[in-house]
Amino acid sequence: MKQSRLMSLVESLANVLVGYGVAVATQMAVFPLFGLAVTENLLIGLIFTVVSIVRSYALRRAFEGLRVRQTARHLNVDAANLPH
Repeated sequence: MKQSRLMSLVESLANVLVGYGVAVATQMAVFPLFGLAVTENLLIGLIFTVVSIVRSYALRRAFEGLRVRQTARHLNVDAANLPH
């Protein structure tokens, strides 16, 4: 079954946003132990999160494209091997 572009985006967003939430919670717990401020690092983390969403979506679509092409190639080979 082919994954739609919308579902690829939803999956990428869910994956990255859950990761961002875990990262923020970890920062809030760990950064003060090292004397680091959490607030300015949240903006940097947000920028990296946007980049991560784009990367995750692009990779998902690339692998989906490979899967679709590979399936089509196998169907063509199988059809060629049918008795006539």
